[in-house]
Amino acid sequence: MTPSPRLPLIAGLPLAVGAGLAIPVQGRINGALGARLNDGIAAAVVSFSTGLVLMVLISLILPRGRAGLARILPAVRTRAFPRVYVLAGGIGALFVFAQSFTVGILGVALFTVATVTGQTVSGLLVDRLGIGPAGKKSVTGIRIIGCLLTIAAVAWAVSPRFTGSSGMASAGAGPDGGAEALLVPLLLPVAAGFLMSFQQAMNGTATVHYGTPIAATLVNFVAGSAVLWAAYAIKVSVAGWGNPLPPDWWYYAGGPMGCVFIGLGALLVRSLGVLVTGLGMIAGQLLGSLALDVVLPTPGTVVAPATVLGTILTLAAIILATLPWPRGALRR
Repeated sequence: MTPSPRLPLIAGLPLAVGAGLAIPVQGRINGALGARLNDGIAAAVVSFSTGLVLMVLISLILPRGRAGLARILPAVRTRAFPRVYVLAGGIGALFVFAQSFTVGILGVALFTVATVTGQTVSGLLVDRLGIGPAGKKSVTGIRIIGCLLTIAAVAWAVSPRFTGSSGMASAGAGPDGGAEALLVPLLLPVAAGFLMSFQQAMNGTATVHYGTPIAATLVNFVAGSAVLWAAYAIKVSVAGWGNPLPPDWWYYAGGPMGCVFIGLGALLVRSLGVLVTGLGMIAGQLLGSLALDVVLPTPGTVVAPATVLGTILTLAAIILATLPWPRGALRR
């Protein structure tokens, strides 16, 4: 095992933001594919399968990928880390399924707030427990305030979409609709966001022992694809086949986007910790969503001052939570 050197915060945080830029692109693609197929499970299967093919090619072509492949089985056999960590890809499968299944019901706004809330809360918990390779990190008052500000800022940034064609207004439009109708669909992205921090911690630990995030990302896609294909087989046996696959190439780009943020997340948690890595990705997610809404708007898209100001406040909250404040700074 030859662990890579730790990245300083000034270098690692921009990489986390860059990784987060891929998340809204993947969400837009998977949501569109789910609507085209009228099948959220099928869209998730397509996304993970394309990502798996890409990671197999990368692992076989690159020297570091081949070296990582050779370390996977020895690391698992010697219990260099808990074997359950190889199932972290199942969490990624849940997240992609939540994207494909609930964005059309909740809208982008509610989905984003739900996942960010779950991820931010669990980021504090995972760092406190020391599950990731960065070890235990204290839950300080500054970090709690930064997390709460992040959730509030994200809610503010996406608030213009609540009254648009997506979000709460459309989700409860039926005669029997309302907040109760949103409860079950809303719990899915909250749970997916909550578990994402555990996935990043598991991937980061595995990366240390594999020697490269390429191997950890490949194992993620193997486990996630297995879970999703099993779920899809059950769905087909019960409800039959859905719509045929579309010919447009861009519907199949969601998997490569997943390779980007899973791989970078696995690399960065060792240096930044789970919470800071997650907060950086949240910032990238908002910046990417804003860029998509400006460059490639969908019907009903709203780019309001609250969207821009909420994104800026999110960046400020993340800086507040990540700076190395001295002990007792909150009291002073």
